[in-house]
Amino acid sequence: MIARAMEQEGFAKLVLRLRAEGITAKGLLNAVEETPRTAFAPALYQAEALSPRLVPIDCGAFMEGYDYAVRVIHHLGVKAGQRILEVGTGTGFTAAVMGRIAERVLTLERYRTLVTGAQANLEKVGLRNVVVRQADGAAGLQGEGTFDRILVTCAFESLPRIFADHLVSGGVLMVPIMASETECRMVRLTRTGSRFDREDLFDAPYLPIVPKMAAFL
Repeated sequence: MIARAMEQEGFAKLVLRLRAEGITAKGLLNAVEETPRTAFAPALYQAEALSPRLVPIDCGAFMEGYDYAVRVIHHLGVKAGQRILEVGTGTGFTAAVMGRIAERVLTLERYRTLVTGAQANLEKVGLRNVVVRQADGAAGLQGEGTFDRILVTCAFESLPRIFADHLVSGGVLMVPIMASETECRMVRLTRTGSRFDREDLFDAPYLPIVPKMAAFL
């Protein structure tokens, strides 16, 4: 009961903060409410996971702040019937929220430890349309066709063309790009035919992309 009350209070505070940013989409907020954030957070950081702060997780990675995760999905524009590719699974929370809305989510993670944890988290909340795969996200993805939306959570120094090639016409790619040595910005690319329209959206936490699958973790 205490955990449930904490989750409800955390979600209510989140909605107020997002409303101040103009994020009020009912479908998105319903998906967030149906996905208990604390089910994806380390036991030591249950309360912090309901705040805008970063939360450390295994393998030197982190769980993005609650607000940031929802803000990204809002700007990605996830809709029913879409196929989503995520690069950088973490605990699986963002993929889970997208899975409540989209038809299918494929999420890639280089660390086996995080893959196993995310799979367990997704099972806890009963999601079956989110597939977690250990893979080298920096290398793109062959043999899976194209996607309506692609979310990359790790930062690149320049726009990764390999992911743009996986987009359908009208598709959207969001990826953090290093603007300088100390500044990282979330960039949105919208594909129309062979043309890509770029928008720089907001600051992003910096976690650099690391090529190849982890050998031990």
